Amino acid sequence: MKLSIVIPIYNKEAYVEACLKSLLEQDFQDFELIAVDDGSTDGSGDLCDRMAAKDQRIRVIHQKNGGVTAARRRGVEEARGRYIMFVDADDMLLPHAMRVLHAAIEETQADEVVGCYVTQKGRLGDSGRRGWQDPFSMIDDLLAVRNPFCILWGVIFRRELLDGCLTTPREVVEREDILMQIKCLVKRPKVFFIPDQVYLYNEDLPNDRKMGLDRIIIHDRELEQTLRPEWERFRSGFLLNRLKLYEVFLDQRQFNVFKEYYHDLRGQDLSALPLADRIVIALPPRLAYWPVHLYKRLLASRR
Repeated sequence: MKLSIVIPIYNKEAYVEACLKSLLEQDFQDFELIAVDDGSTDGSGDLCDRMAAKDQRIRVIHQKNGGVTAARRRGVEEARGRYIMFVDADDMLLPHAMRVLHAAIEETQADEVVGCYVTQKGRLGDSGRRGWQDPFSMIDDLLAVRNPFCILWGVIFRRELLDGCLTTPREVVEREDILMQIKCLVKRPKVFFIPDQVYLYNEDLPNDRKMGLDRIIIHDRELEQTLRPEWERFRSGFLLNRLKLYEVFLDQRQFNVFKEYYHDLRGQDLSALPLADRIVIALPPRLAYWPVHLYKRLLASRR
């Protein structure tokens, strides 16, 4: 089999049918859909079962809730395809996506091929990258939270590249997709970018969850361990990533995180980091909130 599509699903009943239909209607034949129901309680799993009964290309796996990375890992373990794609249950593939991505990875013999995405509001996600790319420069962008390119979705992976990359602890629920991609990129894979729009990303779906400090601490430990083999290269990027996440906490008015976790950044060598970020960590948290908040609102207004 040429291609396996892995879809982690947790309480996405309102979206999953449209997602699966966008895959089944592709103009590419040799593929399977692996829908991993990660302990849904809203009927998502039953809906997948009903659709699988009508189309043998769908395989449904039901498991206890283990988190999105565990669901992706189970899907990859069960996959029979030479190549792997991931699709989130509340998104869709655009027409021709499978054919275009598969043709590109076959032609280039890359380890992963990255396409472009568009949101339901019509905003284009295009990094401007084309052709062969340095995976370490991609890590730089991800650490700096400059990630206009597709991370896991809108990407086709050579199956072997994913070995050892789906090990993120289940507690990591923010930026787990970025962490997984970094685990792939530190292997120095061959990465090729194409200009085609292949993915429909439903952005800004309702979510009242605030970022949790305990989980971010686990995230940072996992990220540091991932970067350790190239620590001299990525030390400054790791510190910048911590600063960027601190700014997210500030924007959510979670001022306590400075004393509880981020105060040590003031003692680090931050000279290689942007001046604006260095100023943020130097200011008292309640004062730093205002430039951070205004800047993030400005960015949001430009979308």
